[in-house]
Amino acid sequence: MTDALARIAERVRPPAVVVDGHGDWAEAERVLGIRLPDDYKRLVTTYGRGDFWGALCLCTPFGEANPVPLTADLLDDYGPLREDAPENYPYPLFPEPGGLLAWAVTESAAHVCWLTEGPPESWPVVIWSRDDDYERFDCGAGAFLDGLTSRRITSHLLHHAPELIPWFDPAVERDHVYVKLGDGAHPYSERLGILREALGPTSDRGGYEHLGLRQDHFAVDGAGWLLTYESAYGHQLRIAFPPADSEAARRAVLAAVELIGCPVLSADTVHGTSSWASAT
Repeated sequence: MTDALARIAERVRPPAVVVDGHGDWAEAERVLGIRLPDDYKRLVTTYGRGDFWGALCLCTPFGEANPVPLTADLLDDYGPLREDAPENYPYPLFPEPGGLLAWAVTESAAHVCWLTEGPPESWPVVIWSRDDDYERFDCGAGAFLDGLTSRRITSHLLHHAPELIPWFDPAVERDHVYVKLGDGAHPYSERLGILREALGPTSDRGGYEHLGLRQDHFAVDGAGWLLTYESAYGHQLRIAFPPADSEAARRAVLAAVELIGCPVLSADTVHGTSSWASAT
């Protein structure tokens, strides 16, 4: 592993399960018609598909059901639009010589690209937003993520919470259950603290507050459970977890809810196969 990738791995723990991270690199390069940078290959092998710090998701060339494959489709998708507004396209689009090739996407559908000029190890990174704004960074994918997660690199086009410790969530299948809660005696902030201590250790994933209404996101470290406690859309706890963890998540979450002294009004499966309805 290169020094940059070793630093990323020390800062951002790689997942136990790598999604769409392994396959035939020679075949992938043959299909694309270009050799890919070694640091990108190591990123994919180490992390696979998933969420880096809420900022971007790696495109990988593997996985039959991969929703963000590494493909050379920018020219097909945007070439016709470029004919009408060429001023919005300052860079060529791969497979045009030196064209942009997207290796990641963001939560706002921006493309994180290489500018494929020169040898692959020297390809710079170009971020291309939906509003046709561009940022160029003269480093490769590995060095870019190293700089981003160490806060040495900042971007106006990547939306994440730089005050939070960086994370990576693999794109594993998750069930989603919403636990609707009644009122309790403790104030919201105290209830949140009790929940996180009971389910801990946890990692902060940011939050939102407006006119006294709140959302607080956190993850249960090592378990792959993602939770949102909120009053913004009713008083509830939203939980996403691998389906195999359904019973363990149910027991842990309901025990934590009991500690905050709020009655469970319902526990509904929103997406997935888990059923917690009998818990109420």
